[in-house]
Amino acid sequence: MATFISVPLKKSSEVDLVKPLSKFVTSTYPPGEEQTEYLRAVEELNKLRKSALGRPLDKHESSLEILLRYYDQLCAIEPKFPFTELCLTFTWKDAFDKGSLFGGSVKLALASVGYEKTCVLFNVGALASQIAAEQNLDNDEGLKTAAKFYQLASGAFAHIKDTVLSALNREPTMDISPETVGTLSQIMLSQAQEVFVLKATADKMKDAIVAKLANQAADYYGDAFKQCQYRENLPKYFYFQEVLPVLAAKHCMMQATAELHQSALANQKKKFGEEIARLQHATELVKTAASRYDEYVNVKDLSDKISRALTAAKKDNDFIYHDRVPEVKDLEHIGKASLVKATAIQTPVSQKFTDLFEKMVPMAVQQSVSAANSRKADTVNRLIGSMREATNLCNGVLASLNLPAALEDLSGDAVPQSILEKSRAVVQQGGLQSIEQLIKDLPELLQRNREILDESLKILDDEEATDNELRGKFNQRWNRTPSGDLYKPLRAEGNNFCNILDKAVQADQVVRERYTAHCEMITLLCKSESELSAAIPSANPAKTLQGSEVVNVLRAQLAQLDEVKREREVLEGEVKSVTFDMTAKFLTALAQDGAINEEALTTSELDTRYGSHTQRVQQNLRRQEELLSQIQVSHQEFSALKQSNSEANNREEVLKKLASAHDSYIEISSNIKEGTKFYNDLTEILLKFQNKCSDIVFARKTERDELLKELQQSIAREPSAPSFNVPSYQSNTPAPASGGPTPAPRTVFQQPQAKPQPPARPPPPNITPQAASSSAPVSTPMAPSSTNPPPVGPPSQAQGPPYPTYQGYPGYYQIPMAYNPYAYGQFNMPYMPYQAQGQAGYPGAPPAQQPYPYPQQPPQQQPYYPQQ
Repeated sequence: MATFISVPLKKSSEVDLVKPLSKFVTSTYPPGEEQTEYLRAVEELNKLRKSALGRPLDKHESSLEILLRYYDQLCAIEPKFPFTELCLTFTWKDAFDKGSLFGGSVKLALASVGYEKTCVLFNVGALASQIAAEQNLDNDEGLKTAAKFYQLASGAFAHIKDTVLSALNREPTMDISPETVGTLSQIMLSQAQEVFVLKATADKMKDAIVAKLANQAADYYGDAFKQCQYRENLPKYFYFQEVLPVLAAKHCMMQATAELHQSALANQKKKFGEEIARLQHATELVKTAASRYDEYVNVKDLSDKISRALTAAKKDNDFIYHDRVPEVKDLEHIGKASLVKATAIQTPVSQKFTDLFEKMVPMAVQQSVSAANSRKADTVNRLIGSMREATNLCNGVLASLNLPAALEDLSGDAVPQSILEKSRAVVQQGGLQSIEQLIKDLPELLQRNREILDESLKILDDEEATDNELRGKFNQRWNRTPSGDLYKPLRAEGNNFCNILDKAVQADQVVRERYTAHCEMITLLCKSESELSAAIPSANPAKTLQGSEVVNVLRAQLAQLDEVKREREVLEGEVKSVTFDMTAKFLTALAQDGAINEEALTTSELDTRYGSHTQRVQQNLRRQEELLSQIQVSHQEFSALKQSNSEANNREEVLKKLASAHDSYIEISSNIKEGTKFYNDLTEILLKFQNKCSDIVFARKTERDELLKELQQSIAREPSAPSFNVPSYQSNTPAPASGGPTPAPRTVFQQPQAKPQPPARPPPPNITPQAASSSAPVSTPMAPSSTNPPPVGPPSQAQGPPYPTYQGYPGYYQIPMAYNPYAYGQFNMPYMPYQAQGQAGYPGAPPAQQPYPYPQQPPQQQPYYPQQ
């Protein structure tokens, strides 16, 4: 019946998915079987993209299946990879833009997987339309296949219409804009309905059913035609200029088909006048389609069928029935029946889809697991911190009371055993030299981290400054996301690292002050036993204290306190050993609710896992508090029994300082080692941050270079000034009088002197559809002896009569209205008379034998879409 409309595919630039995705996998997952599996999946994904987009696709279901599999895979991995951080840039060309004389075409590059999904889905709809158009509609299988793929194409374009703006967060190219894909969806739906009309006709269904199906198809084509006409920018595409007459022709033919079958129904009801009226209306429709759109459609079969039916109906009515033929406007409206519906796009679309990253959890789950691990670490640190704080408090209290050294030093001469043990412990851990080396290394580690962080922020600053400079230069043309907005998360992360380093510097200062305060006593602890004994003052307390009850009670209380401290060590190990994984619970919550309440789920799990440990820690701390109170009371009694003299007081003071120095050494050593580990761990984190900054800056540089190239091409394609004044010496004025200056000779369009100069260029002919056939070409007066026309420059664009247009709107095509307005009451469009070949109808032909005397200036045009 008529040519079916298909959509061209979008073309994409090559993208390497392996490097950025593999980098994320190796940095997120530890080496092992899981990481190897994901790296293999990344390779498969890259191959799948090359198969789907890197080669010409056959118009076959197998090619469409590859596109669907890639689209499903994109939907599956979108929540599993942080594409905003990976800086993967996808570049696609406008499907309908054919470029220009100066090279280049409209294209857009975005670091968005949503943009990639949208463009792939556009190709799904385009390829589905091409496959449907290739089907053999003479058999039932071909009709079913065509209807299926037209509805799939309509659904794909409709899905893009609903999601493209949210997926891109910026203005798309015209081919995937909501108005364009909405129109394409309507066209595909119209063609699917037409296929059902053909199938119903082939199956010889009742005339009432076929009439309703055809009337609905005509209505769909009318809607598609209106959308092409009135939606902004669509007529600028040459593609839609070719589509418009096809839609108009099919609208006529579907309406004629509906009238034909409705006339048969009227004949069955013995309404012979109505039958003739409908056949006459159908005849006008097919004549209009044949006269205006004969190069797009073939209406001969339909026209012959209507003509035969009309002849027979008139003959019967004239000789037998003599029924009155009513006006078309008085006929009943034909009903409508739609058998088509745009296929909903629900993943997975492909029946053969298998997720390459099935075991990888979505980013929402990964982030929730990370937050849960952070809460778990806070809980563990809080419990362990409270126990270590209690231990430090206990050691401080005992050191202030000189316990247990005071009980061991009843002789007054020998070094107490506890002091000797503390001295050996300090020496085994490296003594003063190890702490000094660790403290010396801290500034170097700090400086290394600051340099990495400063360099990371500097490359962001440099790129942002370049972006701002180009934005100020090109203004609205520089239509990419400002670097300042894009870098906000990275700068917030960098500020957080700065704050962390500032706090670390403060902690380092505290450690140094504590070291300075206890340096002298730590040095004494590192000496030999003889030197230690000589440095401690001697005293001779009463021998009676060695067997007193107060000493025994104090020793028992100290033993109980040691037991409490050992219990804390066991508790600390148990708290550290608790392990659990929240992944399964988060996945379940995401599947059931579509979101994850991480805080509630994690808090509940932490209460379950650490509730008993928290209670035991609290009991341990209360037990220590009670024992320390008892020890302080017992120590007061013990001190009262001792003889008060200056030598004993001096000795006890030194022993207190030695015990405190040991505790401080252990604490300082632990703090410095933690600080060293902190700086080393932070270095790895900052290096990842630096790589992230480098990657995004590199991607921005690539995007910047691409955009600059597009801007250069766009500027080169822009027209010059709309007009310019011809210099006086180039005009055709007579030569100046003798004595005046002689102009320089010109070689442009040099003609023989025997030929007269052509007159000034006449105004362009005002061609209208009504006057096109009667307008005569304007002749240029020439000398009788001249046989050659004046030189004619090449026109700047195709010349000829314009297409029939709606006034003030280029590219407008009227729906044929040669018949009664009844069928198009909802459109209320004026009638456009038929134009013969060579007139202003579509497509127009240039006026016969009317050369243009001079080259024409190209009209001023503006680019219809920002070049990317």
